[in-house]
Amino acid sequence: MKSFFLVLLLTPLFGIAQQNPYFENEVTSITQKYDTIWDSSRETIVFTGSSSIRMWKNISDYFPNHQLLNTGFGGSQTIDLLGYSNELILNYKPKKVFIYEGDNDISAKKKSKEIMNTFKELIEQIKQADSKTKIVIISAKPSIARWNLKGKYKRLNRKLKKICTTDDNLEYANVWDVMLDKRKLKTNLFLSDGLHMNEIGYKLWHGVLKNYID
Repeated sequence: MKSFFLVLLLTPLFGIAQQNPYFENEVTSITQKYDTIWDSSRETIVFTGSSSIRMWKNISDYFPNHQLLNTGFGGSQTIDLLGYSNELILNYKPKKVFIYEGDNDISAKKKSKEIMNTFKELIEQIKQADSKTKIVIISAKPSIARWNLKGKYKRLNRKLKKICTTDDNLEYANVWDVMLDKRKLKTNLFLSDGLHMNEIGYKLWHGVLKNYID
């Protein structure tokens, strides 16, 4: 019986996300950049997540009427963003956060349930910091390089969409469908690696995400 209660006592400790040291230098570089240009007196929108966000270098040009910070870090998974949520999200006190994660999680063979549990922790952290913050979860995207995993991505997207129905401050932005021509992937949206997008791809994303900015 004592061992049972000890397990209950220690269980929350295992849910605490640790900061992955692999990303430490990149996160430091991001925070140093915005330390010099972020205006804390203005409303802030944060775009964050893995390389599909990080590589959208001209994202601010698409939304010129907003103070927009791009804190994406390449190769990250949802658990990594949870570990660096203070540095990449909360410290900027955003009115809205756009999150793109899950892509690398699926590639790393994580189960949808595990990914969703981490998303829930991340959402709860943001809500605890400010219950009024709006959160937009961007669907996982299809790609040439990971097209063989499309079934798993679609399953994750269904779960992401469902969780966004549980809270008025959560929204789901579907970028999957616009990247397809019926059931076939639009292959002209990608760089030579078949994974990351070119400007054509980002223009399609803008067409979806602009509806969630205001």
